[in-house]
Amino acid sequence: MSQHALLSLGAKAWRCLSCSKSELRLDLTLGCGQTFRWRETGEGHWTGVMGGRVWTLTQTEDTLWYHVYKRHDDPDLMNGRKRKKAESSQESGKKLKEMADVKEEEDETSLCMLTSEQDGKDEEALRDYFQLSVKLEDLYKEWGDADPHFSHTGNIFSGVRMLRQDPVECLFSFICSSNNHISRIQGMVERLCSALGTPLCKLDDTHYHDFPSIEALAESSIEARLRDLGFGYRARFLQQSAHLIMSSHGANWLHTLRNTPYLQARDALLTLPGVGPKVADCVCLMSLDKSEAVPVDTHVWQIARRDYSCAAGSRQKTLTDKVYKEIGDFFRKLWGSYAGWAHSVLFCADLKKFQKLKEIPPIKEEKKQAKTEKKKKNTNYKKRANVKKEGGD
Repeated sequence: MSQHALLSLGAKAWRCLSCSKSELRLDLTLGCGQTFRWRETGEGHWTGVMGGRVWTLTQTEDTLWYHVYKRHDDPDLMNGRKRKKAESSQESGKKLKEMADVKEEEDETSLCMLTSEQDGKDEEALRDYFQLSVKLEDLYKEWGDADPHFSHTGNIFSGVRMLRQDPVECLFSFICSSNNHISRIQGMVERLCSALGTPLCKLDDTHYHDFPSIEALAESSIEARLRDLGFGYRARFLQQSAHLIMSSHGANWLHTLRNTPYLQARDALLTLPGVGPKVADCVCLMSLDKSEAVPVDTHVWQIARRDYSCAAGSRQKTLTDKVYKEIGDFFRKLWGSYAGWAHSVLFCADLKKFQKLKEIPPIKEEKKQAKTEKKKKNTNYKKRANVKKEGGD
């Protein structure tokens, strides 16, 4: 039985790319509720489905490591590496032997060079998924200069990036998010994939499946099937949205919205059953390249009022469309064209699961301050000793 990969068992089956934790933190980015397909399968190791394949990711201080598993229907994928079609079996055997002979003592840099030469497609897919071309540290500085509250929070919650997810997966996952919490949404998405998605592989006791196609979701029998799986009223929205897309637009329609202006794309999504302003903005931000989209829910509304004294909807008890727009505009004016990215940092910082992180920096700061004071005292002591010595001479 195949097992979830662990970097500690040997790096030969892994590949890597240079990426500091200030640019990407896997635990925050994959665990903050923008995606529902990744699980921590080992300490600091995250396994999930991306691009129709199963990956395990982990990171060291300045390196992102990744392992890609063999698919059931992909016999040419060996140890996460795609073999060239032109290779003979003899050549393949020779290469595998060469890989096996790589010494464990080789440093991480040489391993990175070896594996990155074999297949650039996976690295390209990973860079696209995490949008690594966007320099996050520069954005954090820009947001911090404009917003003291963000500056404080950003120092603790660094490396929170927006993913560039497949629009189909993003849309139908967030239709499941209505009146739901992250762990329950994860369960629903996994049941959806297990029931309708293509099997990819089995690791330990876990089966991994691809996300279902729109064609599969549009079938008339799907609503009843999903209700049996515990989707409730969301079953109807999933089937009806898929059917409307297929009958009125075509299977590739969601991808074309990446080339459509933000407000136009948002309005198009709002025509789908089960899609309100928040879901539409989540899809725009997390899969359609609309970095200015700011999804607003009660948590974000609370952040706006509590931390920014934003008066929008101060006399109201419910989040109306008018208040929703005012809050989004408030943050867009404050943070600029990547307001959706900045908003997600604060959203992440407000989640209960990450509250312990807020306790760590002050301790570090106290130690740093104590070290500085000790050094200062030692310097003053030496100065006084020198003065005394000179006076004695």
